[in-house]
Amino acid sequence: MDYKFLLDIALILLSTKFLGLLTERFYMPQVVGALLAGLILGPSMLNFIQETDFIKLTAEVGVCLLMFGAGLETDIQEIKKCGKAATIIALIGVLVPLLGGLGVMYIFNRSSMIATDATSTAFLENIFVGVILTATSVSITVETLRELGKLNTRSGSAILAAAVIDDILGIICLTIICSFAGESVSIITVLLKIAGFFVFAFVVCYVMYKLYVVWFEKHKRRLRRHTITAFVFCLILSFCAEHFFGVADITGAYIAGVAIAATGRGEVLHKKFDIASYLYFSPIFFASIGLKVTQLVLQPIVILFMVVLTVVAVLSKIVGCGLGAKFCGYSGEESLQIGTGMISRGEVALIVMSKGVALGLLGTAFIAPIVLTVVITTIVTPILLKIVYRSRSHANPEPSQ
Repeated sequence: MDYKFLLDIALILLSTKFLGLLTERFYMPQVVGALLAGLILGPSMLNFIQETDFIKLTAEVGVCLLMFGAGLETDIQEIKKCGKAATIIALIGVLVPLLGGLGVMYIFNRSSMIATDATSTAFLENIFVGVILTATSVSITVETLRELGKLNTRSGSAILAAAVIDDILGIICLTIICSFAGESVSIITVLLKIAGFFVFAFVVCYVMYKLYVVWFEKHKRRLRRHTITAFVFCLILSFCAEHFFGVADITGAYIAGVAIAATGRGEVLHKKFDIASYLYFSPIFFASIGLKVTQLVLQPIVILFMVVLTVVAVLSKIVGCGLGAKFCGYSGEESLQIGTGMISRGEVALIVMSKGVALGLLGTAFIAPIVLTVVITTIVTPILLKIVYRSRSHANPEPSQ
């Protein structure tokens, strides 16, 4: 038996933590450091570690855990509070990047301008990049707004609520596209499977909600049991989604998290899961993305693709979410703030990208430029936020509800 996997884990955990702390000193998220660790240790640079089956499977558990945690953090009340405004902002903020990403890929993916090894059709690969751009990760935005003292402003509340709905819409888009990954698929069959999964998930989650609330009240002090039960529920729903319905496992994990969050125990359990994720699973998942990059020296056409994709990624959120906010009665200044706050793609886009690569919906040649696009959007978001929040906010009419 080869025990090198133990050394691989040790190197990944040590390097992701070290580089994470290093990037944090430069006011960048630790996720950037974890990605750099995978790039440096992987085939593109030092070639100390290759992506083995063990790392792939561990990363898959890690991504499910990350999405489960995102579900646990979903605040249904926040969605209800902003209501119509947040929904419109999120909807337009998903459609514009989706079309933007599709347009960029249509230009660069035709006539084999960039060689691809994706097993899906060119159209599915094109639209999948659009799905990646729909993602929003507001963890950096939240920290920046908290630092600026703007988290509880009207624009800050709109960003938080719209980001939650954005995630839900993104998951639906991902579910639909991933369902077409098979060699021979029928649109009707795919839609029926997706509908069947959501009906199945609703029933299971409702039963789980009722049982969990009663059980939690009887065993308030035994949090270890609740943590294990919640994790088991996450894994089973993830398995059912993928195995029986052909829906992405991370969709099941996210819905499981939302169901547990609805019980009012999400915050308590998220702290428990955050330890396991931070300690082991998340570093391996983010490093595994860096390990997928086999060539860091990019061709001129790939660099051009990355630049164009980054510009579209930034502008599409500012324009899409900004237009939605303006339509709902927010001022021009607030609309710009809301659009800027939704730019960061962060770990959400990386999760979507990794799923696409695994299903053959995205060629490996696009991994490096997309990763760099995610990193750049994550870095520029706090910088742009500080600029757009620099001027004083004036009294504005209430947005439509």
